[in-house]
Amino acid sequence: MGGRAVRIVKSVQDGEATGQDRGQCLHDLIREDIVEGRLEPGARLKTAELAKRYGTSTNPVREALHHLQGEGIVIISPNRGARVRPISEDFVRNIYEIRALIEPYLVRWFVNYATDREIEALEILQRDIDENRSDYQGYWQANEQFHNIIYGRHYNQEAVELEVQQRKVLHILTRRFAISRARWQAITREHWDIIEAIKRHDADEAARVMEQHVRGACQHLIEQMRAASVNKALHRP
Repeated sequence: MGGRAVRIVKSVQDGEATGQDRGQCLHDLIREDIVEGRLEPGARLKTAELAKRYGTSTNPVREALHHLQGEGIVIISPNRGARVRPISEDFVRNIYEIRALIEPYLVRWFVNYATDREIEALEILQRDIDENRSDYQGYWQANEQFHNIIYGRHYNQEAVELEVQQRKVLHILTRRFAISRARWQAITREHWDIIEAIKRHDADEAARVMEQHVRGACQHLIEQMRAASVNKALHRP
């Protein structure tokens, strides 16, 4: 169990968070264990076993599993209970297909309401990304802030929440792989193009580049997953 996972478990067990926060911690921890493969694809998810594993009661586990079902990474069937959904290329592609609709929709609204301070913040964050490509964790934090500024004030908070949930799943997946030089260049170019479109109040262009950005991320992740699968097969005993 990684350092972040240990901290989450500790907060659940020690009762340091509120009831709502503890539920979110448990939800995040189970999600991370699924995406990282510690809970294997197709595995049965028994509430009593999970409660023991994470040092909590069964009710928060049931609630977390239902939330994860909504995110698509847990399957709950009548009379069969819950099981882990395999994290396949199709699963990843489906998430990005949804994002290719949501993210352009969100950025279109932002173009019309962005403040000078928000645009300045986007530029600062992107310069930070440009200057710290070797700092993977720093990149992800800046990238999170970049997209949160664009999406966070949108009136459709259901769409925003879905985008955030999907981004969390993809973050756990993508951090397992290196970002290629070509993808770094594309991220930089697309982020700056989005900023320039926002400054020109060009909603169509901002939406077009955002969709391109999403589809490029999808292609890169699937290529990395395929390469990892081939490498694993080559080194199998």
